[in-house]
Amino acid sequence: MSPIEYPEFTTVTCLDWKPVIKNDREKEIIVESMRFLVRNARVFIFGFVLMDNHFHLMWQMCYEHKREDEQRNFLKFTAQQIIKNLRNDKSAMLNDLLVEAKDRKYQVWERNSLNITLASQKIADQKLEYIHMNPVKAGLCEHPEDYYYSSARFYGLNDKNWDFLTHLDD
Repeated sequence: MSPIEYPEFTTVTCLDWKPVIKNDREKEIIVESMRFLVRNARVFIFGFVLMDNHFHLMWQMCYEHKREDEQRNFLKFTAQQIIKNLRNDKSAMLNDLLVEAKDRKYQVWERNSLNITLASQKIADQKLEYIHMNPVKAGLCEHPEDYYYSSARFYGLNDKNWDFLTHLDD
């Protein structure tokens, strides 16, 4: 069985662009959540980059899975884990995420993430390059492959560290 539809480019932003995922521990929550989605045949992940206050993802839903459901569950779980860490650390960041909404006390992610369907190889290639250049443009590294929390090393150096990735050309 193959995935359905087209891959999608998704951007998720931290609440008010705060550097909620600046620490590697928070980035690892997202990495492990991506790994879970792939291992459980919910998605294919083709590319990603995790920045301090947002992340980009190229993914494609598998079989009967709907992006809206998988994305909602992924973001809910990662937010809960990040809040748990911040609470345990008595981090001041937790106060920055206080929203006191009807359905939540804290909010990690902005609502309405950007999702773009990648209906052609050309558009997919452009978005993958955009993802990989994000840390370079932010001044975090000189070359995309130098930034750890990105799929750039997978593509540029054939690095297999991110075992959940599928090559865009596969």
